[in-house]
This record gives sequence, structure tokens and C-alpha cells, in this order.
Amino acid sequence: MTNLSQVSFFTLAGYFDTGRVTYLCFIVILALYIFIVGSNVLLIVVICVNRSLHEPMYMFLCSLFVNELYGSTGLFPFLLLQILSDVHTVSASFCFLQIFCVYAYGSIEFSNLAVISYDRYLAICCPLRYHTCMSSSKVSVLIALTWLLTFFAISVLISLSSHLQLCGNIINKVYCDNYSIVKLACSDTTANNIYGLFYTFTLVLLVTLIFYTYIRILKVCFSGSKQTRHKAVSTCTPHLASLLNFSCGAFFEIIQNRFDMRQLPNMLRIFLSIYWLTCQPLFNPVIYGLNLTKIRVSCKNVIRRMKVFTLCHKSNFKI
Repeated sequence: MTNLSQVSFFTLAGYFDTGRVTYLCFIVILALYIFIVGSNVLLIVVICVNRSLHEPMYMFLCSLFVNELYGSTGLFPFLLLQILSDVHTVSASFCFLQIFCVYAYGSIEFSNLAVISYDRYLAICCPLRYHTCMSSSKVSVLIALTWLLTFFAISVLISLSSHLQLCGNIINKVYCDNYSIVKLACSDTTANNIYGLFYTFTLVLLVTLIFYTYIRILKVCFSGSKQTRHKAVSTCTPHLASLLNFSCGAFFEIIQNRFDMRQLPNMLRIFLSIYWLTCQPLFNPVIYGLNLTKIRVSCKNVIRRMKVFTLCHKSNFKI
């Protein structure tokens, strides 16, 4: 029996020899990370700079895009280093830091989507109460609670895991995972399991509430005018698509944690385990940037101004 304080590192057994395609994998992942950072930063800047976008829904979207940067930064640089490394080990302290980042990202993602669904519900189903319920101060409080409550909940989760006594240090994944560490424990994990069930139940409840609000929204839309239906569908479709994409990714990860998936090919297992961490930061900027007219027009204006500024700068430099 080994105490966690004596475990200085964990070995990530999910990696395997990719041979000649190692550098190709590195380039692809680096390109994805650059795209994620560039697209999400662009949308954050567009929302912050454009005063016409200082509305509750766009403020919640800004929080969502910040979370995409936060979550992808907790994974991609680590993946890039591990791909080029011959020994796939990580220190215990950094492993728990990554667990904190990854789990907080998932919780904040669901919480942001829940707040957005509530915002859309008020805007479409209770338009007369909308501005009262969604004042700027209440928007700030909702965003702050989304982040602070999540950080507190994940801190408790990490605290419970960090006091476990472990019988090994091998994690069968390409990144650090709390459930994998709990499975290595020799000591009693009752508290971890109870808190884990409570944590999972909270997320399931959030998803259920989100779907309930959208059912109410759809009910109102189909009983309203054609213009009302078109407006509701145009604003709610990106949110629903984002929710379904992330929920499916999280479901794949939960299934893979709970069941033996060694019969699946390595590449497929790795893809399923990181889908919820990689595809959502790629998916959200594209779907919101393309489907929400105000954001799309504002992005075009920002890009056009950047091009004009670059051309003017070059011409002045030549002169």
C-alpha cells in the first residue's frame, strides 16, 4: 500500500508508438489548438468590443468561449508534449492540476449551457419579464456563480482523491482522470463514490432542466406566428446542437470509464476519451459564428478592419 504523498508521478498507458506519423499527429493537434485559440479569442473580442452585443445572451456566450480556451489549454499543450516524449509520465501535482482543469471545464460548460437555455426561455416565453429578470447585475451574478461554484465543487473532488492511498500509478488514458486514480486506491473510497454520484446527478439534473426549457420554448414557438418561430429556431438551434454534441462526448467518456473497452482499437478509444475536450472548443465558435447573424456580421467587420489596418501599416512602412 502506497500513500499518495509517496507517489511522485503517474504513467499514462494510453499512449502507444505511432512510428512515422508521430510528427503528423503533432502538427494536426497543434493546428487544431491554434484554430481553437484564434476562433474563440476572435469571438470574445468581437463581443467585448461591439456594444450592440452587450446583451445577456452574448455575455453568456462570451463566458462559454472563455471556458473553451480554459478547457483546451488544460489539454492540448499537455498532449503536444506527450506526443513528442518517449516516456509518458506526469508528476502527481500536475496530474491533479489537469484533473481540476478538465473537470471544471466540463461542469462550467454544462452550467453555461443551462444559463443560456434559461435566458432563451425568458426571452421567448416571458418577453415582458425578460429585462427585469436579466438585468446586467443579474447576468454578472449568474456568470460569477457558474465559475465560482464549479471551482469549489471540483476542489472538494480533488481534495477527496488526494487523500487516498494508492496501490499503483498507471492511468490507462492519454490524460489524467479522477476516476482512474480512484480505481488505483487501496483505502476506502466510499466518500469519493458518494460525492461522485452527487456530482454526476447534478450534471444530469442540469441537462434535464436544459431539455425541459427547450421543450417549453418549442411549445411556444409552434403556437406562435411564423416570424416568432423563425426567430426562436435561429437563436436556439446553435444552443441545442452544442448541448447534444457535448452531452454525447461526455456520455462516451462515462461509458469508457465504467466499462472495459480494451476490445476497441487504441485510436478509437483515444478519440472517444478526448472527444468531449477537443470537439466542443472547435464546434462552438463555428456554429455560433455562422448561425447567429449579429456575431457573423460583427466578425466580418472586425476582420475587414484588421485587413485595412494591415494594408495601411504596410503602405506607411514602404513610404
